[in-house]
Order: sequence, then C-alpha cells, then structure tokens
Amino acid sequence: MIHITLPDGSVKTFDEGVTPMDVAKSISEGFARNVISASFNGTTVETVTPLTTDGSLVLYTWRDDAGKTAFWHSSAHVLAQAIEELYDGAKLTIGPAIENGFYYDVDFGEHTVSEKDFKAIETKMLEIARGKHDFSLRAVSKADALSLYKDNAFKTELIENLEDGTITFCDHSTFTDLCRGGHIPNTGIIKAVKILSVAGAYWRGDENKPQLTRVYGISFPKQKELTEYLAMLEEAKKRDHRKLGKELELFTFSKKVGQGLPLWLPKGAALRERLENFLKAAQKKAGYEMVVTPHIGQKELYVTSGHYEKYGEDSFQPILTPKDGEEFLLKPMNCPHHCEIYNSSQWSYKDLPKRYAEFGTVYRYEQSGELHGLTRVRGFTQDDAHLFCMPEQLDKEFKDVIDLVLYVFGSLGFENFTAQVSVRDPKNPDKYIGDVANWEKAEQAIINAATDKGLDFVIEEGEAAFYGPKLDFMVKDALGRRWQLGTIQVDYNLPERFDLTYKGSDNESHRPIMIHRAPFGSMERFVALLLEHTGGNFPLWLMPTQAIILSISEKYEKYSEKVLNLLENDEIRALVDHRNETIGKKIREAEMQKHPYMIIIGEQEEQEGKITVRQHGGEDLGMISVEAFSEIIKEDIKKTLKTF
Repeated sequence: MIHITLPDGSVKTFDEGVTPMDVAKSISEGFARNVISASFNGTTVETVTPLTTDGSLVLYTWRDDAGKTAFWHSSAHVLAQAIEELYDGAKLTIGPAIENGFYYDVDFGEHTVSEKDFKAIETKMLEIARGKHDFSLRAVSKADALSLYKDNAFKTELIENLEDGTITFCDHSTFTDLCRGGHIPNTGIIKAVKILSVAGAYWRGDENKPQLTRVYGISFPKQKELTEYLAMLEEAKKRDHRKLGKELELFTFSKKVGQGLPLWLPKGAALRERLENFLKAAQKKAGYEMVVTPHIGQKELYVTSGHYEKYGEDSFQPILTPKDGEEFLLKPMNCPHHCEIYNSSQWSYKDLPKRYAEFGTVYRYEQSGELHGLTRVRGFTQDDAHLFCMPEQLDKEFKDVIDLVLYVFGSLGFENFTAQVSVRDPKNPDKYIGDVANWEKAEQAIINAATDKGLDFVIEEGEAAFYGPKLDFMVKDALGRRWQLGTIQVDYNLPERFDLTYKGSDNESHRPIMIHRAPFGSMERFVALLLEHTGGNFPLWLMPTQAIILSISEKYEKYSEKVLNLLENDEIRALVDHRNETIGKKIREAEMQKHPYMIIIGEQEEQEGKITVRQHGGEDLGMISVEAFSEIIKEDIKKTLKTF
C-alpha cells in the first residue's frame, strides 16, 4: 500500500500502481472528468502514470496554469502530426507550450506556409482530435531513438545530448514524437484550435544555425473560449502600445539610430517626466537620496559584481580606449555603481539605512528577433534604488518598499495583481553566487515580509536573480493578461563582493544587507503596459493634456485664451485648438487623441462667462463655470492619485 497526500493535506491509501486518474475518481467522478494533468512530488506525470511510492499528488484541470500547459503541450503534438500529414518531407524540431498556446518549429523544406494555409492545418488538427487518441509515454533506448530520427538532423542533435535510459517518446494515433511528458489523457479534449501566425526562428535560437518556420497556435476545450480569446486579441490590437504610441505621438524608432533604441517625442518625454516626478516625490518622503551614475563603467566593475560572468556574452561588446588593455562596458545594471557610491564614504550604524535612487539608463544586447516595441529594447531606463541596511532593519525596509510599490500600482490603476517570491533552484546551484546560509536568510526575510503585509503570493523555484531572491509583482491588465511589474530583491552577495562595511555599535566592522527595488521596472516597459492597460486613457493626473479648448470660430479665440489662462493658473494642463475647422471635426480628433475633457467655446459661453464641457467618450457635462470645472478636475485627480 502507498500513501498519497493531496493539496488539502488529506492522506489517502491506495494499492501500489494506482494512477493519478484513479485517485481523481476516488474523489469524485465529476472531478475526474475535468482532470487533465498531474504532478507527483513536484514532477509532472501523466494521468495514467503508475504511482509506486508515498508522495504528494496535485491534480490539474483546465482552470489551472499547469493544466493549460499540459493541454497546449499536447496540442503541439497534434499540430506536429497535422503538419507531417499535410507537408511531405517536413522535418519537425521542437514544440513547447508557451504562456498563451504553443508553437512548433519546422523545417518545411521546399514548402512555404502562410496565412492562407492556416485553415487547412486547423481542419486537420480537429480531424485528429476527434479521434480521441490516447497520449502514451514510453521509454526507448538511445540507439532506437537515433534510428527512428536518422533522417532528421534536428531531432538527432537533441537525442545525442541525452543520456541513454532517460529518453522517452510520446505516441498518439499514428504519430510519435520525442518528448519528456506532461500530456492530457487524449486528443478528444481538444475542441477548438486556431493557428495564429508563422514566423522565422533559428534552430535553438542561434543565428548561425538553420532558419526554421515557427507555427504559433492556441487551443481550447470549448469553442466559446476560443471565440472569447479571439475577441480579446482584436481588442489587444486596438490597444497595441506601438499603435497607440504613434497615434498619441509619444515615441518612435529610427533605423539610423538603431534597433531597440526608442526615441521619446515631446509628449512622451513629458509623460515620462510626470512619472519620474511622481515617484521622486514619494521617494523623497521615504528618505531616498537621488544619485547619478555614468552610462559606462570599467569592465572590472562588472567582473567584480558578477554581471560580466553571467551576462557578458549577451551584452554589448567592450569599448576599447586608446590606452592599451583598457576596456569599458555600456552599463548593464546600476547596482555596481551604487555599491561604489556607498563605498565612497565610511558609515556607522547611526547612518543606516542609506537609500540611493536613480533613473539610470542601462544597455543590453537583445537579439533582433526578440525586440518588441517598448517592452523589449536594448536601451532602457530603470527606476532603480538600492538600500543598504543592518540586519535588524531589513524587515522594516523591505515592508516599506512593498508599500511604495502598492502606492504606485494604486495610483496608476493596477488593482489586480499577485506576488511571486522568486527563490533559487536547489538543483542548479551553479546559477547563483554566494553562501547558501545567506540565501536561506534572504528568502525567509522576503516570505516573512510578504506574509505580514497580507500579500497573495506564490513561491517559484528557479526564478531568483543570480545574486539574490526577489519579490515580483504579477499584474493583470484590463484584458486579463499577466505582466511582471515591480521587483524587490534581497542581496547578501554584492556587499560581500564589493567589501561594503559599516561600523557597528560594538565598534567592529559589519557587512550591510542590500535591497534592490524598481516599482516601474523600466520606464519603457511600464509605459508600454500602461498604454495597453488603459488603451491610452491614462489616469487624469498623468494625461499630457487634461483639457482641450475648442472654439467654434475665430471670433471666440480671445475668450478661449482667457479660459486657458484661468486653467493654467489652477495648474491644469490645457491647450487651445485654434484651427479653422468645423467643431465636429475638432471633437472627433480630440476623441482620437484621448483628451479627457473637451471645452466648447461659442457665443453663449462667451456672453455668460462659462464653458460647455464634454467628457472623452461622449458624456456632456453641460455649461458650467471655469471654477466649477477646475474643481471637477481636482476631485477626479484626488480619487485616482493615492496618498503616500
């Protein structure tokens, strides 16, 4: 007999060889019908895998992220079979599940695949799915695996890097694929599929290797869910930050300047400045000091910090100077510079904590195929800060940073979020630097702070930075998409590597603890996500123009300017549209520019010394005084801009 522990802590006893699906049926037949995947002792297993030891079992349905992963991974197998049947001679490579759906990289040989072929692939996939073929995992020898794929150099390369005795194939219908496992029970659960796009992709991400065709798709257990997802995609296209950024004249890119290097236009620069000033004001209240560091640093600085070892190959190449052997790097991180600022003085326990903040621009050489608008760039500005504190100050300082992040989110309309405590992967210690005992203390400090603050959080192994664990904030936008925004990290390692010290009350030298934090993450990515979350309708306090004054004709320009002056005296950002256009056209264009309020000025308004106000979206507030309108603006801002 074996003992199976379920997520609620209950323990059930079964005969050895029981399967996860058997366990599900013992709970409820109805529940079992919805179970599509499982994990046993933290390892993904098939629902038909025999369990032979005591352990913890988690059963997943479509509602669980792990369930979706299994569903989409299995769908990738069905896509591969469809491609193999439709395109003679096509060579399959790899096909994983991704955050939304799946893809398969294929060498199509003489064939080309475009949007006109999507329907045929979808039809073939559904035909296969309706066969309700079971997914079955089996072990094979390395020799047999190589024999099966002797005509596929891609699969052969994968197999040659595997150990004999660890190789498994997955079978369904007449199709077999090299696979480690993690499937739904059968293809019949797949009820709706959509091929979304095709793109070029280098084999194993190496631009020196053959280029393949990546076929992206998504699938669902119900047609209704696919319909809803496609509607969301259409809305996402309207909210695409690249489209909105162009329409609202916020930023642009130039081939001559270089890929992944955004140029901020006047309206975008003003938007950034407001965001920076907003955070600077909160930081000042919280006791931060602003610093400025160079855009480059000597290579040795990043060797000391460990960044060169971990990221050197992915960074811009060293800058050589006229001096022989002297090398500089474009700054990939701000933290080494801040460590040196701390080191520029001697500190005592009475001086701590020290909190240094900087809007520092950093540079990382992202592959051209991974660049995407403002969300993935090569030069970006972090709202970076580093706190140096004593061990007994760590808990309070960390919680105060959590409060700052929550203030930022609340003021910008990000109300739906969860937290993720990102810790080491104990199976890959080489990924990290520093002492295990310090890692354990840092991880526990984050867990304690998140618990005390009442955050809804999960613990994710393997997601820590190389120098320390972190608390990441995962935000859901208006379309239900999940983004990582804001991060706080505890670091015992950089103070050690930079030999940072302070003199304690015992007159001895001690090592400070370092907290890294960035509520925005980067200005570029944050603005992109804010654009897509709000559709360009930013909170009123952040809008470039809070009101636009539309005069019906040139006769009312003088009164329009008077209204503008009154609003500006109340620190309301407004402008006048003096163009010789119809009022209807001016209103339409003001709506497209997403101006929150439109002020109409005509004969009656001038005679009565008032204004007619129309809100973005069409609501008419009627004729009111300028003073009353100013109060509306102030109250609106007060509702959205939280206090800190």
